[in-house]
Amino acid sequence: MKLKTKALLGAAMLALMAGSASAADLVCLITKNNTNPFFVKMKEGAEAKAAEMGMDFQAYAGEKDGDAAPQITAIENCVAAGAKGILITASNDSVGPALKAAREAGILVIALDTPLADAEAQDMTFATDNFQAGILIGQWAAATLGPDGVANAKIAMLNINKDNISVDVQRNTGFLTGFGITVPDLTVMDSEDDPRVIGHESSDANPEGGLRAMETLLAKDPDINVVYTINEPAAEGAYQALKAAGKEGQAIIVSVDGGCPGVASVASGVIGATSQQYPLLMASLGVEAVAAFAKDGTKPAASDGLTFFNTGVNLITDKPAEGVPSLDSAKGTELCWG
Repeated sequence: MKLKTKALLGAAMLALMAGSASAADLVCLITKNNTNPFFVKMKEGAEAKAAEMGMDFQAYAGEKDGDAAPQITAIENCVAAGAKGILITASNDSVGPALKAAREAGILVIALDTPLADAEAQDMTFATDNFQAGILIGQWAAATLGPDGVANAKIAMLNINKDNISVDVQRNTGFLTGFGITVPDLTVMDSEDDPRVIGHESSDANPEGGLRAMETLLAKDPDINVVYTINEPAAEGAYQALKAAGKEGQAIIVSVDGGCPGVASVASGVIGATSQQYPLLMASLGVEAVAAFAKDGTKPAASDGLTFFNTGVNLITDKPAEGVPSLDSAKGTELCWG
């Protein structure tokens, strides 16, 4: 059941006055924005699971990637409303203090997809192994080009922004590592010193930003033949820039997400390969974890050998490369979202 913030605050006050436990059944979802299909599907999954488990549900979102202020306000609203759990795709690490305050208030905090740098800001992360997602598309690109192509590659890197957000860093450095480029510091972007990397540009993880970033990098080197993109909306913009320059046939584009539009782009040949993640699973498992916590205080555990709960990743491509496990776009369509 959806409730307005004012109603939530009123319900929380009544619960305190009457000793009711109803506020303990509230779970909040806070995403980076409410337009990216990834976050839209995440909201659908969380809302459906909350309804299935008889929990109240409230969703909040920033305006765009990197927009932390609305998320901080949302965290404060959820604390005031007496939420038992907060699921969040953090825009950046500046939301950390508000999340730590939420935990101190007895709220379970689960980061979805994007872990925070401060381990004390979340109880657990439910996410794709974003470094592995990057590794897969990097390995595919290298295998597709072959040794000579790898040696002479000219690579465009289209990130979210310059904030070194964990998901941005992990996909970026994973791709470079998978491609065979040495990355001295896996905790920051652009630490490599390799002439094959033409440059890193911010795409804001959307088509307009992807187009702008690709135009900037093409101006630096018109012979770019490998394009890494943080997600498929950015890949869409990159392709439009290449097409406008008459260069859509010279570059392979790789990405991460696995949404239905992105898988369709793989099928049409716009994107060579994408690493598919599963936002509905992240969100639904997150709600289940909050329900378990509300029941008896149980907190979720990490997957074996990892510091987070791994929700899985598969490479989707119609041009399989030797030694790189993948699924084709037909299977990707069965598994896609958005």
